Amino acid sequence: MRYLRQLRRANRRQVVYDLLLWIGLCVFIAAMGADPFRDPAGFALVTLPRWGLATAAVLVGRRWPLAALMLLLPLGPWKFSEGFATVDLTWLLPRHDVKILPLLPTSPFIIWYAYLTGRRATRTAPALVAFCLITLVGVAVVVVMGGDLALWVSMVTALIGTYLVPYLLGVLRGRLLHQRAQTRLSVEAQARLRERARIARDMHDSLGHDLALIAVRAGGLELAPGLAPAQVKAAGELREAASDATERLRQIIGLLRDDAEAAPLAPLEKPAGEPAGDSAGESVPDLVRRAAASGMAITLDLAGGPMPELAAAVVQEGLTNAAKHAPGAEVAVSVSPHLVRVRNGPPRSRPTARRGGLGLTSLRERVRAEGGTLTARALGGGFELAVTLPREGEEDPRGSGGAGELTAPRSEHDRST
Repeated sequence: MRYLRQLRRANRRQVVYDLLLWIGLCVFIAAMGADPFRDPAGFALVTLPRWGLATAAVLVGRRWPLAALMLLLPLGPWKFSEGFATVDLTWLLPRHDVKILPLLPTSPFIIWYAYLTGRRATRTAPALVAFCLITLVGVAVVVVMGGDLALWVSMVTALIGTYLVPYLLGVLRGRLLHQRAQTRLSVEAQARLRERARIARDMHDSLGHDLALIAVRAGGLELAPGLAPAQVKAAGELREAASDATERLRQIIGLLRDDAEAAPLAPLEKPAGEPAGDSAGESVPDLVRRAAASGMAITLDLAGGPMPELAAAVVQEGLTNAAKHAPGAEVAVSVSPHLVRVRNGPPRSRPTARRGGLGLTSLRERVRAEGGTLTARALGGGFELAVTLPREGEEDPRGSGGAGELTAPRSEHDRST
């Protein structure tokens, strides 16, 4: 029953295809046999058994082409009176009219199943055994027919042209299809890694920023006058809890990005329709307003002209770093069409954030993809994050190797986000 289920066709198209194949094979087999009107006995004795072999071959040929090839073995190119070409081998043998690649009406069907055998082969051993048997049949036919050298030439060319060459072409085609499938799977896996990296980046940018603002609010409550010791302690615990949550988020993002770092070097792209900037779609004024509402001392300077697409991401990263590593520091944000800068002063209280985050690393990738340069450096006891984007028609800074970001000294901020 299991084998019968494997013989079932998956759809109507396969049924029609195999039915047409069977009809064509039966017509060609009938053309090889006796006339059913003049010699019905000879037709029944020769053609009907061949039709049976053809029926069995078509039934099993889709699932097991090698079995179909063996079933059609009696209909192989063992008649050497007709061939693809006729040559004169008197320069080599005293023979005229030697048939090269003998052909019969059934030869195209045998060639087709030999091709399918190679295309679908998963192991070489079964095909090797089958070709050995086919060769023995060819040798036996030549010996029975007298063993003339011309017959040997015809038989060898028949084996090569009807069985070997189609099989090798099928093997080549199968390997090409397998390679194409592996390439498609690799592209899909790389796309998943890119999406994974994008999710990790957005989680870090959005949730890390929110947690940093929570820590700022808690730090403000901790220093507010008129609070009972228990409330001050609770505010301090809230600030430390926000810092711990930021660290756990960093570890989770690190796990998400581990495999994604090996993804292709194509820039990470946002989904279609998602606004430029941070993952929450906030503008630079919105980010500054929310940070100021959390208690951060911040100023904003917006120059005229269009705002860069990366402006919100740069400002969000700079504010997050300032909130985590420079609690209570004054922050200055300036945005122009080709320069985004976030600068903070020295911290007024002890920072609780840990080192080793991924914020600036991810931001560098995005800036580099846009052809810009990122500079992160300690400045006057504080920190400055600046991103320069090329003007229209200006040489891509990546051509110089991005030296600006390589020579900038690393600081607590750069090591932590």
